[in-house]
Amino acid sequence: MFTGIVEEVGAITSLDKTLAGMRMTILASTVLGDLKIGDSVSVNGVCMTVASRSERGFSVEVSPETLSVTTLGRAAAGMPVNLERAMRLNERLGGHLVAGHVDGVGTIRSRCQEGDTIRFTIEAPADILRYCVVKGSVTVDGTSLTINGVSDRDFSIAIIPHTAKATTLGLKQVDDPVNLESDLIGKYVERLLQGRNEISSPTPVIDKDYLRKRGLI
Repeated sequence: MFTGIVEEVGAITSLDKTLAGMRMTILASTVLGDLKIGDSVSVNGVCMTVASRSERGFSVEVSPETLSVTTLGRAAAGMPVNLERAMRLNERLGGHLVAGHVDGVGTIRSRCQEGDTIRFTIEAPADILRYCVVKGSVTVDGTSLTINGVSDRDFSIAIIPHTAKATTLGLKQVDDPVNLESDLIGKYVERLLQGRNEISSPTPVIDKDYLRKRGLI
């Protein structure tokens, strides 16, 4: 589990094909502090398991499924990536609960400078937009952000100067793909409401027969 507060921007140094998919090696510094083999780390919003590490970086194994449903399938050596270690339960939750399970890939359709803020409009699949609400949360390339507007095709977010500098989002341009993860709480609420509807009794038909059986007429 993650918070969507990016700790640093790393860089992919190599991509090597394997029988299991691809081995990705990433140059990093901050996240290496207590990172161990087997730990979880978010790479552009994708939860990955550390396969090996060195003094200057770490490697992860990327499955064919992950390569096909996230932007990591388009990764190249030298590409910057947002990095975050798994959260600790005794720390402040600065962003929101992020699972690191990408729901889909969105596409930046507009980038507009509004003072010091960058406003992005991101086209997204319908099964992601259903969980988007104004002032709600969404994860874009592993970054926890607040939704400013929603339509039936896209949603908009505002990137403050700190976020633009501390993540890869300041480098993003129109038509760039981004990993998206919907708000986890919204998914659970929907599931619970579906379950309630499934177990609820059907609404009775109030007619003379119904009233007679209950001694009301």
